[in-house]
Amino acid sequence: MSNDLVLENEILNLIKSAFNAEGNVIKSRRVEVFVKKDQVSSVLLFAKEQRGYIHLSHSTCIDWIEEGEFELIYSILSPKDKIMLYVKTRIDRDNPVMENLDGIWHQLNTYEREMREMYGIEFPGLIGDKEFCLEDWDEIPPMRRDFDTVEFARKTFYQRPGREDAKDVRKTLTEQSGEKIPDFATKYSRE
Repeated sequence: MSNDLVLENEILNLIKSAFNAEGNVIKSRRVEVFVKKDQVSSVLLFAKEQRGYIHLSHSTCIDWIEEGEFELIYSILSPKDKIMLYVKTRIDRDNPVMENLDGIWHQLNTYEREMREMYGIEFPGLIGDKEFCLEDWDEIPPMRRDFDTVEFARKTFYQRPGREDAKDVRKTLTEQSGEKIPDFATKYSRE
């Protein structure tokens, strides 16, 4: 064990033994732990109250469509130790429900509302309007990997009345700059 990773290994081993978790020291000042979804609140409270992880930096979601799961990541920081701890869990993609954790950090309310709207994850007891950023949305949540962004854009922006004379932005920019549209982007340009 390297001396410069003593604190990282200490927090990792504490969480692994206390919660029967898996984890790794990613690098200096970065530790990740993987826990069951029903353990997330306990791990976050332990880290906050016992280890000084008083700052929630971020919370996000990754869509593992091939595995039928969402991965939720809570990034928390100990200002004293200057170590970022990533608490990760997986939930079922077909029935995405996760405990509402905004009682631990109030700013989680914003992240949870965003994940509810963008991924369709329910957080029972979450306070806040169903509409967070999107208005009158009736498609599948747009951050899910099975959402067809190109088809949605074509249907919504290219084929509605009043857009018959709309210019293709890529084409206009390439004509002005003299640059060629990259091959990967040509399928998104209108003929």
